[in-house]
Amino acid sequence: MTEPYAPCPKCGTTDPKKVGMTWWGGALGPRLFSHVKCTKCGTGFNGRSGRSNQGAIAIYLIVSGVIVIAVLFPMFRR
Repeated sequence: MTEPYAPCPKCGTTDPKKVGMTWWGGALGPRLFSHVKCTKCGTGFNGRSGRSNQGAIAIYLIVSGVIVIAVLFPMFRR
């Protein structure tokens, strides 16, 4: 059964597909933000709200980077 997603904000297509993997979030990021991709124009967006995920993606990348640095810094400090 297909989940009902918001229509594409760019072209209005009503059948976007769930994204399973991305460069910015691996397999976890798209699930956290309900990221879908339009089958007609290729626009990626939030499937629940129909809005862009760019702000959420930026915050996700910054927080992930800070966590990686916090974990790796003590290892290389020795």
